[in-house]
Amino acid sequence: MIKPHGATKLRPLYVACDEQRRSLESEAQGLPSLKISSASAANAVMLGAGYFTPLSGFMDQRDLASVAATMHTADGLFWPVPVINLVQQCNYRAGDRIALRDPNIDGNPVLAVLDIAAVEELSDKDLELATRSIYGTLDTNHPGVKMFSSQGRVLVSGPIMVLNYSYFACAYPATFRTAEQIRADISERGWNRVVAFQTRNPMHRAHEELCKIAQATVDADGILIHMLLGQLKPGDIPADVRDAAIRTMVDLYFPANSVIVAGYGFDMLYAGPREAVLHAVFRQNAGCTHLIVGRDHAGVGDYYGAFDAQTIFRDQVPDGALDIQIFEADHTAYSRKLDRVVMMRDVPDHEPQDFVLLSGTRVREMLSAGEALPPEFARPEVAQILMQHYQGWQAGS
Repeated sequence: MIKPHGATKLRPLYVACDEQRRSLESEAQGLPSLKISSASAANAVMLGAGYFTPLSGFMDQRDLASVAATMHTADGLFWPVPVINLVQQCNYRAGDRIALRDPNIDGNPVLAVLDIAAVEELSDKDLELATRSIYGTLDTNHPGVKMFSSQGRVLVSGPIMVLNYSYFACAYPATFRTAEQIRADISERGWNRVVAFQTRNPMHRAHEELCKIAQATVDADGILIHMLLGQLKPGDIPADVRDAAIRTMVDLYFPANSVIVAGYGFDMLYAGPREAVLHAVFRQNAGCTHLIVGRDHAGVGDYYGAFDAQTIFRDQVPDGALDIQIFEADHTAYSRKLDRVVMMRDVPDHEPQDFVLLSGTRVREMLSAGEALPPEFARPEVAQILMQHYQGWQAGS
């Protein structure tokens, strides 16, 4: 199986030994504590689950600046997006052991224990350089920039020990999986080549066929459909609805035992190219050999070019930095001429009217009104689940 990034084996920071974890949980109740942001909590969950192997915790200012500027830590590890813990204020100092409290669960239970290596205050210039490098813009209308700039400017870094997976394991018990669990599933199935599909949205016919095209093209043994379970921008489809829609599609329209459906506990960054590279890093850690990178991967609005998330792998990711390979996908749609889903680059003789294309706005309007989506665009069983969501949301709004 493909090796993890920067290590010979996974390095999950979750305390797996029951006795050790209970002891640490008891100790944490008496420790000084710090309520962290949702973004920091998601970073802790990803560190705990092994997706951020080989990191040992939250990065300091030196690593933040180095990763933002060069996509390498100060020690030379290739890493595309800083994994940090920004807070509004911190009354602790280097050498202190503190409990990190979860902002996403009532009562703010302890999520992890942090041994503080440094407490550093970032300047306006530090924040601007990091923001522009990661997101490519300083525009606070960008949801990722808005989130990043609202966390605070005090950077609290150091190694962590993770005690639980926040709300993800309880809210999505059939779907949330650690990198270690996915690797075990791949191994049990006897798969060697696995292509991953990243999604924060339900999957329509074009997504379904894109997975099948990629699998056939790279001769993969199976597909990992890997959905984000964390926070999204307003208007995006909730994870439980996406989960139901995707599982229905897989059960009805994919060959048996050809797909692993799983989710990971992270908040969406909407960082476009940089986030696409991060997606590749943690899919390699999950045991995948290929990642589908499509049009406007991890993007939002018009902040990134349609295929910037592909060119970054060619232009900015050094040779040998990653073992996972990228499957570059074009926009995919149903061809009326050919009566099947195609990638648009493969049919240069087509005109726009030859495709079945619907905007996201039009899809939402149709579903809210109870109108059936064209079967060339969405499987009817999937459309029904989405329709129920939109009509319920509209009734409750």
